Amino acid sequence: MITITFPDGSQREYNKGISSLEIAEQISPKLAKEVYAATVSGEIWDLTRPINSNASLKLHKWEDPEAKHAFWHSSAHLMAEALESLYPGMKFGIGPAIENGFYYDVDPGDGIVITEADLLAIENKMKELAAKNLIYSRRDISKKEALDFFSKKGDEYKTELISELEDGTITLYTQGNFTDLCKGPHLPSTEPLKAIKLLSVAGAYWRGNENRKMLTRIYGITYPKQKLLDEYLVFLEEAKKRDHRKIGKELELFTFSQKVGMGLPLWLPRGSDVRQNLITFLTKELRKRGYKIVTTPHIGNVNLYKTSGHFEKYGADSFQPISTPQEGEQFMLKPMNCPHHCEIYNATPHSYKDLPLRMAEFGTVYRYEQSGELHGLTRVRSFTQDDAHLFCREDQMRDEFKGIIDLILYIFKILNFNDFTAQVSLRDPNNKQKYIGSDENWERAERDIIEVAAEKNLTTTIVTGEAAFYGPKLDFMVKDAIGRKWQLGTIQVDYNLPERFDLTYNGSDNQKHRPVMIHRTIFGSMERFVAVLIENTTGKFPLWLAPEKAVILPISEKFNDYAGKVLEILNNSDICTLIDDRSEKIGKKIRDNELKKIPYLLIIGEKEVENETVAVRKQGEGDKGSMNIQEFVNFINSEIKKEIAI
Repeated sequence: MITITFPDGSQREYNKGISSLEIAEQISPKLAKEVYAATVSGEIWDLTRPINSNASLKLHKWEDPEAKHAFWHSSAHLMAEALESLYPGMKFGIGPAIENGFYYDVDPGDGIVITEADLLAIENKMKELAAKNLIYSRRDISKKEALDFFSKKGDEYKTELISELEDGTITLYTQGNFTDLCKGPHLPSTEPLKAIKLLSVAGAYWRGNENRKMLTRIYGITYPKQKLLDEYLVFLEEAKKRDHRKIGKELELFTFSQKVGMGLPLWLPRGSDVRQNLITFLTKELRKRGYKIVTTPHIGNVNLYKTSGHFEKYGADSFQPISTPQEGEQFMLKPMNCPHHCEIYNATPHSYKDLPLRMAEFGTVYRYEQSGELHGLTRVRSFTQDDAHLFCREDQMRDEFKGIIDLILYIFKILNFNDFTAQVSLRDPNNKQKYIGSDENWERAERDIIEVAAEKNLTTTIVTGEAAFYGPKLDFMVKDAIGRKWQLGTIQVDYNLPERFDLTYNGSDNQKHRPVMIHRTIFGSMERFVAVLIENTTGKFPLWLAPEKAVILPISEKFNDYAGKVLEILNNSDICTLIDDRSEKIGKKIRDNELKKIPYLLIIGEKEVENETVAVRKQGEGDKGSMNIQEFVNFINSEIKKEIAI
């Protein structure tokens, strides 16, 4: 007999070798039909895998990400079987589950091109196979057997992957006539895969390397019910309308250039104004809260990042070190701002009376994201963090942490980010080599975050394995207008970098003490934050954030001189304004500028010139009457104050 412990702490005994699915069936036949995967002693397992020793067990329904992962991973294998049936001799790269659905990178063979027009036939084949209720079976296999199997198939992609694996860790999964290298988990069978939709075809270099072969990547999604698929397809249509890449191009906010490089955004004047408005607003708030603004270089000596641990932990995802003419001297594009801030702290001695020291920077950092993972502003290789590091005494740490939470909640409220959860991200206790620092420091930091979040009455979820390598964190997961979740603000407690950089302060006992370091961002990266804002507002930014508050539209050329005077007064009043003096009819000017989503349109004709007024029209709402120029200035300032007042 073995003992199974359930999430509520209850325990039951079962025969050795029982599966999670059999346990679910004993609890309730209805439950057994609703679960798709299980977590057994911290590992995600197939429902049908035998449990041979005492274990904890959590069963995952569709609502759980673990269930969706197994569902969509199984769907990728089903699509691969359909492809192999339709295109004999096809070779397979990788086919993972992703946030929404799955994809498979495949090599159809010389002269064969799979296009969007082929997706329906592949989709229909998947439905035909799924209806056969094919069983997903798992098999442990030696490295030699695995290499022999895929070598005979002539699949060099799988043999390359296998060559990098350790013997004794390799498993194959088979369903129907298809066998794949895979660690799982999978569904018991194809029966739940009832609603299937293939979405798109793209190119993807093998293993994200531009020097390797270009494979065909096919994206798809599946659901246990057609209703869920229909809802997702509606969501996709809405997402297309809100796509920040599309809106960013239409509103001339940002662009990319192949000559500059993939994943390196170029901010156009209007986008730069939005970005700068955010920076200016937050900087004012930081100064009110006692932050000091610092600036650090875009590069640092490689030894700086070896000291911090970033070289070891981020080296593979960073740009390669830059060698200088001096022998042995190497620099890196900085992957993080925190090592630089540690050195600023160390530049002067500190007393316990000086703390807390709150240090902030809008600092640009660099990561070498794979080309296939780049996506508009949300995944880039160069991004600016609204970064801050607080150095404090242990007795100050909780109050400082609470103060950051208050600032995040204030910013979220102003921007109408009202639907969010706070995720407590802890280290993986079974993989401690991913992290630096002592167990004592980690346990203390994790306890502090959990207790402070509870004191602030935050709705939290706890996730293991998502901590930063130097400390646990509180991540703010914001749901946007169409239900997508984004990680924006984050707060991290760090006892480890102060040790690595030998940071100290003189205590009241005249002895050296180690400060606690708190890492935090409010926006996260400026690039991702602006992307979320664009999609949340469809580019119709709040007045205080809009790149221009108004545009002046003279009805004809003879009113251009007065329009110029109005422009000068408004811009001198810090109300960014444009003038549209094209020789076009006023109706066309109004339509064109409505599309630019400028908040206010100021119409100028003969009456306005005579009365020294402007006819005010609000974007999307129509006429708001006439105002003299000072009235309009006061009106705009009043509206902005309303938007940022709580």
